[in-house]
Amino acid sequence: MKIARLLIANRGEIACRVIRTCRRLGVRAIAVHSDADRDALHVRLADEARAIGPAPARESYLNVDAVIAAARDARADAIHPGYGFLSENAAFAEACERAGIRFVGPGPAAIRAMGLKHEAKALVSAAGVPVVPGYMGEDQSEATLAREAARIGFPLLVKAVAGGGGKGMRVVRDAGSLGEAVRGARGEAESAFGDGRLMLEKFLERPRHVEVQVFADAHGQCVHLFERECSVQRSHQKLLEESPSPALSPEERAKIGAAAARAAAAIGYAGAGTMEFLRDREGRLHFMEMNTRLQVEHPVTEAITGIDIVKEQLRIAADEPLALEQERIACRGHAIECRINAEDPAQGFRPSPGRLAAFEILRDEGPGTVRVDTHLAAGEEVLPHYDSLIAKVIAHAPTREKAIETMLRALAGARIEGVATTIPLHLEVLVSGEFRSGKYDTSRIPGWKSAASAGISGLPMDPS
Repeated sequence: MKIARLLIANRGEIACRVIRTCRRLGVRAIAVHSDADRDALHVRLADEARAIGPAPARESYLNVDAVIAAARDARADAIHPGYGFLSENAAFAEACERAGIRFVGPGPAAIRAMGLKHEAKALVSAAGVPVVPGYMGEDQSEATLAREAARIGFPLLVKAVAGGGGKGMRVVRDAGSLGEAVRGARGEAESAFGDGRLMLEKFLERPRHVEVQVFADAHGQCVHLFERECSVQRSHQKLLEESPSPALSPEERAKIGAAAARAAAAIGYAGAGTMEFLRDREGRLHFMEMNTRLQVEHPVTEAITGIDIVKEQLRIAADEPLALEQERIACRGHAIECRINAEDPAQGFRPSPGRLAAFEILRDEGPGTVRVDTHLAAGEEVLPHYDSLIAKVIAHAPTREKAIETMLRALAGARIEGVATTIPLHLEVLVSGEFRSGKYDTSRIPGWKSAASAGISGLPMDPS
């Protein structure tokens, strides 16, 4: 199947990112937009655009019927969901199938299986991939959960089987706190995801969060594109990612990559995906969950491998075999990504929407190169309706030290006026001894003096 017309069911920087690959491939890009986004950059860059509803995401970007109607009207061959919104929505993937439109991603069954953490862990565990010890059973009674908690041992994590972003998650340090944590997590999960089922996991103190990019096609081929270190985060949200991980030896890198590829192959996966692992203080790696979509931080992998991940997604969606061979995929240099949000770290990461009086980030400086993925320019507005991400800055250099210096120069020279940003926080992380040494984990933001005020909980992150 040839993809000649691609509808991008997203907005912001990721829609712009997908459009850039479409241009290189000669694929006609079709944007969708809410009323608030009618003049947005992704709309201006696209070959065509379709309005899909009012500003609220639920009435536009999350409206399955509106997106499918736009795709039909535009005669789209396929839909790329980006990340967020409908990207991991099995019902949306099914709606695409019913409409005869190719969904750029795995099939609905894989999305459902990997979207439920207990099912994902059972599947990869059967493939020989180590998982965090815990309880994933169907019996959800408090008596059974109490018995299983005693077996696992404290501290442990009570965790919703559905959803992400830290919702429906509680750390429990003793048996006396378990009942309240179970009731609180269940209620939160039911409200957020419509699914109150819970699982129990051994709580890993001060883990590192390491993920592996995988690709699999419909012809049985599966490869990995190395790992990304994602331990700099706050309240379960990533702030900075780098690749390769400074925590892994070459042997560990080979082992985790092979485990991730083996797990994807075992479940019959097809598409791009990310296997999420926690690395405990003894250096043991434990599978946590899988994201069945393009990740926000995919540019660091593109930087070190030279592979256009969106291009490969489109090849797989068109039923073409992978053009990648594991032994020919090489890791070159080091890459760091900083997510620049319109938020004020000193005020508890309060969102800072507004008009950009100035917006400039240096793209090439020093010993490395700088890539800036954004959807904004001076004079444009950071809207309050959507995610506060305004840019992703990716520095790539021959060594980690040079990548840090390249990023420091880019951010120190940035000129963004009209909104508060997280750049001061990123600068502090980059110069901290913890980050420079590579000896950091998910428990706090390296070097940030105000870490305690940011709600840092030390919980392992649920990616979003």
